[in-house]
Order: sequence, then C-alpha cells, then structure tokens
Amino acid sequence: MMTYSAVPATRARNNRFMLSFLIRGTPKAVLLRAVAMTVVIAATDSRINGDVQLGFLYLFPMLLAGSVLNRWQIALSAFTCTVLTELFDDYDWFFPGSIPRDILIFAAFLCMGLFVYEVGRSRHLAQLHLEGIEREAQARKEAEEQLKILIESSPAAVFTATSDGRVLLANEAAHRLFAVQPGMLPGRSIHEFLPSLLNVPAPDENHAPFRTAMQCRGHRCSGEVFLADIWFSTYRTSAGPRLAAMVVDVSEDLRNREELSLNQLLTGSRILVGAVSHEIRNVCGAIAMAHANLSRSSAHEATLIGNKDFEALGSLIVALEKIASMELRNTTDQATTVDLASLLEELRIVVESSLAEEGVKLHLAIDPTLPAVWADRQSLMQVFLNLTRNSERAMRGRVRRELAIGTSVERKRVSVRFRDTGCGVTHPDRLFHPFQQEAQATGLGLYLSRAFMRSFRGELRYEPEPDGSSFIVELAPVPAGKDNYEAADPDSARGRSQLIPREPQSAARSRA
Repeated sequence: MMTYSAVPATRARNNRFMLSFLIRGTPKAVLLRAVAMTVVIAATDSRINGDVQLGFLYLFPMLLAGSVLNRWQIALSAFTCTVLTELFDDYDWFFPGSIPRDILIFAAFLCMGLFVYEVGRSRHLAQLHLEGIEREAQARKEAEEQLKILIESSPAAVFTATSDGRVLLANEAAHRLFAVQPGMLPGRSIHEFLPSLLNVPAPDENHAPFRTAMQCRGHRCSGEVFLADIWFSTYRTSAGPRLAAMVVDVSEDLRNREELSLNQLLTGSRILVGAVSHEIRNVCGAIAMAHANLSRSSAHEATLIGNKDFEALGSLIVALEKIASMELRNTTDQATTVDLASLLEELRIVVESSLAEEGVKLHLAIDPTLPAVWADRQSLMQVFLNLTRNSERAMRGRVRRELAIGTSVERKRVSVRFRDTGCGVTHPDRLFHPFQQEAQATGLGLYLSRAFMRSFRGELRYEPEPDGSSFIVELAPVPAGKDNYEAADPDSARGRSQLIPREPQSAARSRA
C-alpha cells in the first residue's frame, strides 16, 4: 500500500522520465518535437472557443527549444509563441492596453527557454569538467606508475626524507647501496648513512628550496665507507618540508682516476729520466774520449800512470755511464689500439668551452674513415691538450684567433695537424729542448710531448706557417689482423733488448 509521502516522489520521478524522454536524441529530433508540439497546441487552441485558454501550454515546446537552440533563436521562438497565443485567444487586442500582457507572455516564454538553455549549458560544462578531471586522474595515475617503475628499476639510489632526515620512501638500489635489508630503510635516519645531509637546511621563509649536487663520504650499514655523488632537492608540502635525493657510488671512478694519474706520472717520470740520461751519456762519451786520449799520450804516460786523481776520473766516468745507460725502455707494452676519431671528439668536449672563453674559434675536421692507431690513449690526450694550450697562449693578443685541427693519412702514417694563427716560433731549432729561458713554466711541455710520442713510436714535429704555426702529430696505423703492438712491430722487442744497462766500451778501454 502506497503512503501519502511516497506519492509526490513517484510523480516527480515520472515527470523527470517524461522530460528526459522528450529532450533525448539529436538536436534536430528535439527541435522537430518542439515544432510538432507547437503546431498541435496552436491547432487545438484555434478550435476551442470559450473561456479556456491554452497559451500556457507553449511553455513545453519552449522547454524543448531551450535545450537545442541558442539565445537569439530562443527569443525568436518565444516571440512566435506569443503571437500564436494572441492570435487564437478570445480577447480582443488593442493598443496600448494589450502591450503589457504580451510583454508578460513573451517574458514567460523567454525565461523558460533561457532557463533550460543555462541548465543544459551548465550541465554540459560540468560534464566536460568531469571528463577533464577523469582524464587528468588517469594520466596522473599512469605517470605515477611509470615514475614508480622508473625509480624502482633505476640503478641509482633514490629516496625521499623528512626535514629531520627520516626516510619516507626508498627504492631497491638504495637498500643495496646502504647494505640494508629490503623494506627496512623507511623510518630510519638518512644521516647515519650520509652525515653531510645534516648541513642541508629545510625550505622555509628564510631558506629557499635547494636544487644542487654534492660529493661526500657515505657509510653503509656494515660500516664500509664509500664516495658518493648526491643530486638532491628540497621542497615544501602540506605535511612539511621534504628532501628528495639520488645517490651514486663513485668509489670505483675515484680509484681508476687515481691509478691512472699515478701511472701517467710514473710514465712521464721514466721518460724524463731517460731523456736526461741520454744527455748525460753524451757528456760522458766526450769525457771518456778525453780520458782515453790522455791515457794513450806518450808525453804524459809517466805522470798519469798510477796517478790517483786520474784513476778516480776514470771511475767517475764509468759510474756516470752506468747511470746514463739505464735509459727508459720504450713503453710499447702500454701502447694499445686507439680510435683516433673518438679521442679527438673527447678533445673537443674538453677544450671547446675554454677556447670559446678566450675568443678562439675551433675548427675540427675529423675523417670518419681514419684507421685505428697505436698509442697510449692518456699520453696521446696529454699531447693534444699541451698543443692546444700552447696554441691558445700563442694567440693571446691577436686579432684573428683560430685553431684548426685536421687529420690525414700519408705514407703509412696517420697525421693530426694543429694549425693556429698565433705569433709563430722565433727559434724553431730550440723548440723541443727543455728548460729554455724564453719558455713559460719549465719549458718541458713540448719536450715531454715529443718524448711521449716517441715512447710508442710516434713523432711530433713543427712546420712554420705564413700566419701562425703548425704542429704535426704522426702515429702508426694498426695493420689489419694485428691485435698487439709486438705483433705489428717485430722490431719493438729487439729495440727494448738494446736498452739493457751495459758497460761503456770507452770506460773499459780506459781501465785497460
């Protein structure tokens, strides 16, 4: 049995169903329904005579028209319904008494149409806004899932923490880096692993958010110390300041860099000592020859034989020649296959910014078909850097500052030419001699560069230019099918065997 309170609700649901049925469909179909309804009302009103007025029924076609027409079309429809109402009613129309009545009727029809128009427009905008929110929520969800996958699969340690250092979220790499069991890092203080983060201020009114990088020492849960590169940023949230960071263990890079620097230093020292020993041996040869001549001289034979000072001079010559004979063996055991094109690209990355700051225009022409060469990669890079810095210094104060680096293959040698527009070289004959008075610093740059090149059977030479100078680096190409230096150059082992310390012949003759 239906109660009285349920009757109005049921009627309201039926009315909503009817209205939704009338405005359902395409705009053309709804408009046809409104026109048909208007025609039916007008025809019915024209046939009924008496006190019954049906003009109010035009509110229903105006309701339909308001859902599909724009504002001026709604006003035109309201005017049409007003005319039809006046046309078929039983009241005589006279001016000006009927004007207020027509305005009232027109306003009622227009307001009905505009009301439905605004309701439909608001509903359409709300639907578009809802669809936009749903799309944004879906896109945000997908982005969060992708970001979560990216962070979890990242080889770098990524974590977020509160202003007091308590870890909120951390990926798997962070647990591995700090040697913590999976899932046990959230809730712990990040300062016990990275103490330097204690110096990072939280963002507030006095401190702006940080977005920077730092290098510091880190500690694993096992107590092991490592070198860490940290990229971090601070930001504000409704729950308070937060810190997000990405950490990478660079201990291996530090070790490799230090070992490489040490090997480079030892190699350079051996080359320098060997070059100095070569000069000592030349001096010792001249002294030994004078000693031998004095020992064979008949005029002084009586006075020199048995002379302690003369015998001491011979002993000193032997000792000096032993020192000088301990020359550096060629570092062919360190020569490897070097991709010259890639090395020159690395050179561009290293020197291009500094040359641009000095106003030097760099022209680098690399032949992509260059063969691989035999060299020690780090030593060859040092030679290239030294030549670049020399050209940069030579062009200071010049109006035209250009450095052109080109490559070529000639006579089974690969050449790299460094051509600058500097002041040139005043004394080319002294160019590769150490400790020159006119040279900056110690004057060892070109001397060591040539020594580096000759250590793996390369060459460095100078050529004058009409406007500037050129230095040519010559390298040996790698023959096809050769995977080591000795296989490519069978004379290398024989060359090294000749550098074993030996007793000078002149000293032996003097002792005899």
